Amino acid sequence: MSGQDQGYHSGFVGVVGRPNVGKSTIVNRFVGSKVAIVSPRPQTPRQRILGILTREDTQVAFLDTPGWHEPRHMLGRAMMAVVKTVMEEADVLLVVIDGRAGLLKEDEYIFAHVKRTRRPSILAINKIDVVKKPHLLPLIDTCAKTGLFSDCVPVSALTGEQMEVLLARLITHLPTGPRWYEATQRTDQPIAQQVGELIREQILLAAREEVPHAVAVAIEEFAERRRVSFIRATILVERTGQKAILIGRGGEKLKAIGQAARAEIERLLGRQVYLDLWVKVKPAWRQDPRLLRELGYVPSA
Repeated sequence: MSGQDQGYHSGFVGVVGRPNVGKSTIVNRFVGSKVAIVSPRPQTPRQRILGILTREDTQVAFLDTPGWHEPRHMLGRAMMAVVKTVMEEADVLLVVIDGRAGLLKEDEYIFAHVKRTRRPSILAINKIDVVKKPHLLPLIDTCAKTGLFSDCVPVSALTGEQMEVLLARLITHLPTGPRWYEATQRTDQPIAQQVGELIREQILLAAREEVPHAVAVAIEEFAERRRVSFIRATILVERTGQKAILIGRGGEKLKAIGQAARAEIERLLGRQVYLDLWVKVKPAWRQDPRLLRELGYVPSA
């Protein structure tokens, strides 16, 4: 199918919300594969992540975004610029809140920005698998009364409950038009970027306190050697103490991170991987425009 047939729906859905409400889990569930890393840490996504769902009569391009927050450094400002750009350019906005937490002031602040975009908007109340109905029904009613959303859909991205309902509602707002991506394509991320994110995901899962926010991963070498992919990556941190935490006693922490990351990368590449990790201190890298450009967090001039 060319995607040009009359009645074919295709478009971009911007996924926005506070940190840790499940935006990336929703996108991964729809796409059917991990295109966005997931962790319990706030600000896990730092860039716009494209996830593509293609069906016989529809192609939905989901734009996962960093969690809405008050930026404290140049990296944070770049992340928020991504969110605002997606909100202005998407065909439909999917706003996600955490059903366990209810409606917070931060959510209402996002609602106000969504209203200013004048984009068709749908609300997903996520994590209903751990919310009791007596708490959920008043939340749905409160959100519906804002008049901002064409639909308020309670879902569980983790279990898949109501996700097909949510998808159907989103598709009704997509324009008719061509298929923008090949039917087998799931994302536009370069492989090296995906690999770097998988390494960072394991750091987020293994580290604690302030370390996850101060970490970036730079892929220094990516080479195919016979039947093995050789990958050398540098983990950037801002302080010597953070480096010591990531390496751990006798290098055990870094070894565990490497083993877990290698397993994920091998699943992605479908082949054996040799992963060489190093940790380097780069003071205040989140305020360094040159380094942020090299890492892909801000566009090149």
